[in-house]
Amino acid sequence: MDPLVIILVLSAAVMHAVWNAVVKVGDDRLMTMTVVIGTTGLFAPFLLLLGPSPAPESWPYIVASTVLNNIYFLFLIEAYRVGDLSHAYPLARGSAPLLVAIGAMVFGGENLGMGELAGIALVSGGIISLMFGGGLQSGWRPIVFPLLTGLMIATYTVIDGIGVRLSGSPSGYIGWLFILSPLPLVIIAIARRGSDVFVFLRTRWRRAVLAGFLNLASYGLAIWALTFGAMAHVSALRETSVIIAALIGSRVLGETFGRKRIISAVIVAIGVVTINLGAAY
Repeated sequence: MDPLVIILVLSAAVMHAVWNAVVKVGDDRLMTMTVVIGTTGLFAPFLLLLGPSPAPESWPYIVASTVLNNIYFLFLIEAYRVGDLSHAYPLARGSAPLLVAIGAMVFGGENLGMGELAGIALVSGGIISLMFGGGLQSGWRPIVFPLLTGLMIATYTVIDGIGVRLSGSPSGYIGWLFILSPLPLVIIAIARRGSDVFVFLRTRWRRAVLAGFLNLASYGLAIWALTFGAMAHVSALRETSVIIAALIGSRVLGETFGRKRIISAVIVAIGVVTINLGAAY
């Protein structure tokens, strides 16, 4: 993978971890998520000015990704409601790279070598193991909802990987995806919160709007990277954001970050190196 692409995807990973932390600490996660995604939608039209409209062949993928992204938002809100950031985030993000690798091979025609598959497995294993550092949470909800979130991540990543390549216009594809994605969540938020929507916007919009900018930049860079690199590579590299999330959880939210999580972070780093070495040979 090109060094510039690696730097941009890692930057996207940092931004993704930060905006997820904002959603986690919000006292109304539905409204926080709605403002985050709504901010993305408000500024997305500027992306349409950077290139031509996406090709007609890519529109079914834009629509499908819009639907899946909204299911992802709802699962993520529930995952953060029932679990800690340092538990839910690694499980959701860690389960995605292997699923993306399978989907990319089956639907995207990508062929990965044994070295690359081993690296992806290391990344996923290291990411998921981060959740054990603070002890397992009891019950099925803290496990099932992050796993469902990871399934949605993997599915829309493969769809966007195929769709953006068909579009002939990464900026057009990303722009329309970000314009359409907020609409269902905005409708849900208005239906559930009513006039409280305006109270939230008047008193607590600043942090959520900042997170919206980070979301726009984060996923925009990730989709752009899908036009240059294998879907599994981009997904695995982007999911290193869990290391940043674990640090945020320990430094900001008071969650533990002990020796086990340091070992997990090292495993993730080895996995990323293995992926890129496997791609080179």
